[in-house]
Amino acid sequence: MNMTVLGRRVDSDSLVEGEYSFTSDDFRTIAALIYEQSGIALADTKASLVYSRLAKRLRKLGLPAFADYCALVASPEGAAERSAMLNSLTTNVTRFYREPHHFVHLRDEVLRPAIPFLKSGGRMRLWSAACSSGQEPYSMALTLLSVLPDAQRFDIKILATDIDSRILDQARDGVYPDDLVSPIPAAQRDRWMRRDPSDRYAWMMGEEVRSLVTFKELNLIGDWPVRGPFDAIFCRNVMIYFDDQTQERICARFAPLLAPDGRLYIGHSERVSAKVSSLVSDGLTVYRRAEASRS
Repeated sequence: MNMTVLGRRVDSDSLVEGEYSFTSDDFRTIAALIYEQSGIALADTKASLVYSRLAKRLRKLGLPAFADYCALVASPEGAAERSAMLNSLTTNVTRFYREPHHFVHLRDEVLRPAIPFLKSGGRMRLWSAACSSGQEPYSMALTLLSVLPDAQRFDIKILATDIDSRILDQARDGVYPDDLVSPIPAAQRDRWMRRDPSDRYAWMMGEEVRSLVTFKELNLIGDWPVRGPFDAIFCRNVMIYFDDQTQERICARFAPLLAPDGRLYIGHSERVSAKVSSLVSDGLTVYRRAEASRS
């Protein structure tokens, strides 16, 4: 039974009240596609979020109902829209120096001890594996520059990847408003960033910082065209969206990519399962390869 109340569609089978009918079948179809694409497990409690974000896609496409949208994204012709759907449902929450203890650990336990090795011709590779709009890999680069200001002279590279192609474009731009830049110490900001000439209330990453970071699209449940070993891998606050099996599989894939003294940094509400015996704790939400653990 359908009716209209104050101009809004009310469908007795709809999970969410709104202009479009959004049934349990619609939600299950979308959740299954998202899981297949990205490993993200959408709980039933996310129905309202899915509706609010994808209703914009229905308006843009001129589709009358979620059933039509589901038919599109489930079809061979819907590949582009499946990508747009994933981008719409991906949560991009980040900030500079989020979880500051990780950057202190990175500086003191990974970067500083490696300086003599780097100056003698050694290489270093760091990976931000869910980089969102770029604050994490740029924080890694700024931390590196704080202990090695001429880092560009050495064989050091930071790989930054994300599944969301749209957010990667923002990350590559490296432009952030004043309020987002506030966690960066003023001395670092003034040395390694400059005002955006087109917006006096925004800052741009300087070339010295940008040259250290390469952004690429990567799906954590897909192929990883990456080369290790990595001295540090940051994969923070993304695995909470995966089920236990997917989390274990991803962590197990990280382990062999770590250098013998490399570290894996995860989010404050995440833990590496005891089933992943190839990784052991090395601090608060910091892990290292088991064979490299200290006795």
